[in-house]
Amino acid sequence: MSRKWLEKEAPQWVERGIVTQEQAGRILDLYKDRSQPSRLLPILGSILVGLGILSFIAANWQELPELLRLLMMMVFTGGFYAAAEVLQRRGQEKFATAFAGLGVMTFGAGIILIGQMFHLIAYSAGSFILWAAAGAAAAYLYRSRYLALLALLLFDIAQWYSVSEFNGFSYTAFLVMAAVMYVPVMRWKSALLTWCGALSWTVHSLMWAVSEDLSFLWMFVPAMALYAAGDWLREREGGYALQTAPLAAAYGFAVFMVLFPPEWDSGMLSELRAEPLYYVPALLLVFAVSLAGKFRQGRASSAFEWILLAPYVYLPSGYEVLYLLALFFFSFYVLWRGYAEEFRFKINFGTVLFICSTLVAYGKLTWAFMDKSLFFILGGVLLLVLSWFLNRRKNRFLSEVKGDDGHGK
Repeated sequence: MSRKWLEKEAPQWVERGIVTQEQAGRILDLYKDRSQPSRLLPILGSILVGLGILSFIAANWQELPELLRLLMMMVFTGGFYAAAEVLQRRGQEKFATAFAGLGVMTFGAGIILIGQMFHLIAYSAGSFILWAAAGAAAAYLYRSRYLALLALLLFDIAQWYSVSEFNGFSYTAFLVMAAVMYVPVMRWKSALLTWCGALSWTVHSLMWAVSEDLSFLWMFVPAMALYAAGDWLREREGGYALQTAPLAAAYGFAVFMVLFPPEWDSGMLSELRAEPLYYVPALLLVFAVSLAGKFRQGRASSAFEWILLAPYVYLPSGYEVLYLLALFFFSFYVLWRGYAEEFRFKINFGTVLFICSTLVAYGKLTWAFMDKSLFFILGGVLLLVLSWFLNRRKNRFLSEVKGDDGHGK
């Protein structure tokens, strides 16, 4: 619930006699105004300063004596952390976070540049993991979402470095990321952090499948394991944030399978399909854990979301039609849940999904034989008509709900 929304709705509550003017003011006081752009300026400034320092040092690094290089990195890193601590004690939290972020950046730059200075050979992504762990420690110390997001990004970079340079998945980076980010994600109850953490987990799952030379479908086992974990959370907001990235990956894969060129079938399908003897039982196990969590939390109807994960790709033919139907059914499900829960975000999201599914179907069915200019014209008209109809239906429903609430009062 945002302060902006409350400021819009509170006068109507007062007019209807739901609350008094004084009570409305007290409710507004509980929600601080966080929309001020000036709150972001220290963090944005720290990013620019950090990039400037890194580029300056990198450009002049070879011309500096080795002892001066070491002293510079120690002074910069220690100075930024010391400034952050002083500002934190004075109550300047945003500036403290900004300087702590500079400390994290210079610490990582020091690791890399000192390694180059002494010609150290890396056999793993350990230096990047250490850098990311330092960022996570700073996030704990200052309880900062910005620093936690920075640490997540560094863990992603560490994993990418391990896969690209050493052709191996770093289980250390993956496990340390999961361990150190557990408290910021679960105890701070930040939807943004949870969503970004789930996105990182999904990206790591993809890199795991690629680096281990596994079939693409295997990435959905760890990704949907995170989805299943979200089903066991009592707070639905946290569960949604955990499950969005895995479901987005499944939706994207379904879109790809619908648009899959037929001439690639023989070669590409073998790379996508995992060995069914192992993959299907593993996916069923994750599904069982997810289903148990849904029943325990009273959300059994959300099991329909698994329609995107059904292994249609193993069918000898017609799988693209089934994936297309899955896209439509999933879109209808999100719309239905949005209307049932009177949840505006779900209604909007379901509308977007339905329009995307319609465009995918339109492209699949008409691209090959229709004139390209006519294709885009009709596609644009279809998109406008669908958007108008769905928005009209949404607005009518929400106005009816609002009217019923007013009459009920």
